[in-house]
Amino acid sequence: MAMIIDSLNTLFWGYILIYGLLAVGVYFTLRLGFIQIRHFPEFIRTVFKAPQADRGGISPFQALCTSLASRVGTGNLAGVAVALALGGAGAIFWMWVVALIGMATAYAESTLAQLYKVRDQHGQLRGGPAFYISKGLKAPWAGAIFSLALILAFGLVFNAVQANSIAGAMEGAFGIPKLATGLLIMGLAAIVIFGGIRKIARIAEVVVPFMAIAYLALALFVIAMNITEVPAMFALIFKSAFGLEQAAGGVAGALLNGVKRGLFSNEAGMGSAPNIAAVATPNPHHPSSQGMVQALGVFIDTLLICTATALMILLSGVLGNGESGIVLTQTALSHHIGDTGQYFVAIAIFFFAFTSIIGNYSYAENALTYLKWASKPGIFALRVLALAMIPWGAYESVAMVFNAADAAMGLMATINLVAIVLLSGLVVKLTKDYFTQNKTHTPVFNPDDFQEVQQDIDLSVWNEKPKQD
Repeated sequence: MAMIIDSLNTLFWGYILIYGLLAVGVYFTLRLGFIQIRHFPEFIRTVFKAPQADRGGISPFQALCTSLASRVGTGNLAGVAVALALGGAGAIFWMWVVALIGMATAYAESTLAQLYKVRDQHGQLRGGPAFYISKGLKAPWAGAIFSLALILAFGLVFNAVQANSIAGAMEGAFGIPKLATGLLIMGLAAIVIFGGIRKIARIAEVVVPFMAIAYLALALFVIAMNITEVPAMFALIFKSAFGLEQAAGGVAGALLNGVKRGLFSNEAGMGSAPNIAAVATPNPHHPSSQGMVQALGVFIDTLLICTATALMILLSGVLGNGESGIVLTQTALSHHIGDTGQYFVAIAIFFFAFTSIIGNYSYAENALTYLKWASKPGIFALRVLALAMIPWGAYESVAMVFNAADAAMGLMATINLVAIVLLSGLVVKLTKDYFTQNKTHTPVFNPDDFQEVQQDIDLSVWNEKPKQD
């Protein structure tokens, strides 16, 4: 099994994604005219406008929180530490690059997910890459492969990854056996997951802002305590990224680990966040507005939270002592605030990773809908399997779990990247339509202006137009 996983990782990360992710991100950044920089204020406005009522949907803020619930997890604490340990300080620079250009990729994929969303037999909004692959590219077989990969990655493997980090942190801080932690998390997750996507969104809406603000507040406190050393840390990151200063892994190691851990954390281009983006009712009522919401999620995840973790580790001076993963993050914070540090990290990773588990599950349920397996027995089976992966992941080795996650993520991302590039012309047209309208009034999507997709989208969703401001 380990040999198969290693071979897949070599294929995806050695030849396809390490260049494909960067290339696609640059492509959308250029083709959309640096949308993530020029229109960043609009990204923020689309989140905080009053939510639009719509049968079967969730608000843009709930969609952002649910996607952040998945994004903000082990990648922000354990993943950053892994990147630093294997690739040196330069890996953080490449995480930033992936995030900055990835914001354009995230915008494109979530805009498409919004456009091709449908209402299921229960009246709930559903959508995601499988839907725009099937309808936009007329390739239902590719949509099915993507859905299976997503269920494998997010419904199963990634839950094991999150549980692994929680269990390791709890064992290190409180001496709680890993299996016991896994069983406890499984029980708590079951309460939320069996409540459905709307309950997941409500929980995420409360927990995610709280945990993110608390973590960033502590990071700012640590940075303020060491403010005179901060410029040197940024200089180290830039120098190491380009080989101007000797560091673990060299330039190639920094690039590889920065891209891998960057994508694992912010998920831009992977095809995961579009699944919850499609469930939202956008405001303004236009596909592009939800694309902006999800692009903002990439910014928050990597450029804020991952950077906070990286600076706390670099400022501690403990990098290079042989530790990695969550243990390195705990050691670094303990250096700054004493023994309280390891307890804080354990609690933080619990909330970060737990919300990731429930957010990940929401994606898998969406994929199940595309495969037409979302019957009561089908959803029940998915929930049981997803929950069963939690105690398994808590007990398994870090290397095995992370490698399996990388392989599953690589397959998903490869399929999704090809799809969004082929549909890029439509993304550009939607973007121009949004900002042309935005000059004079609140943008509203009009299917009549997009005759090329009228036969492929759910007109009943888009004909429910809200009143303009």
